[in-house]
Amino acid sequence: MPLVAFCANLAWEFIFSFIYPRDAPQLYINITWFGLDLVILFQVLRYGRRELEKLFPARYFYPALSLTLILSFALTVGISQEFENWNGMYSAFGLNLMMSALYLFMLRGREDARGQSLYIALCKMIGSIFPALLFFNRAPNSLLMNTLYLGIFILDGVYVYLLYGQLKALGLNPWKRV
Repeated sequence: MPLVAFCANLAWEFIFSFIYPRDAPQLYINITWFGLDLVILFQVLRYGRRELEKLFPARYFYPALSLTLILSFALTVGISQEFENWNGMYSAFGLNLMMSALYLFMLRGREDARGQSLYIALCKMIGSIFPALLFFNRAPNSLLMNTLYLGIFILDGVYVYLLYGQLKALGLNPWKRV
């Protein structure tokens, strides 16, 4: 998972679990995802320096991670305040769009397909469709939200297509776990 996408996701889950908690059952879902994010955080702390050594020296990893987490937190709260959106809808879909774009950059930035799976790509795409349909049902005339939904779907589709091609080019079976 791209570091910036992870930091933004961790910040969003924390904010909407503990600072601006939603009603049940969404609160329990957010807390569960936050718990899973903590597992990913452990992996980021363990392996992240090695993954990002092409970008900057290892000694800058922890300061870069800290700065990215702080900015992610501030931007998520800022978006929520600016749009008076305490359920996190705008920041969640904005984060999802950013994540979709960052997965494409990650795919193109690596010479191999390590850490990437066609199943994960498809699940992200399908998992993004359902909340988009739910929110579209609530506000079908929102140009901002409709643009976000469509952008996420297109970028996820491109990622699935390119990942499939890269796996094939590497001689790997895209449908087999790597």
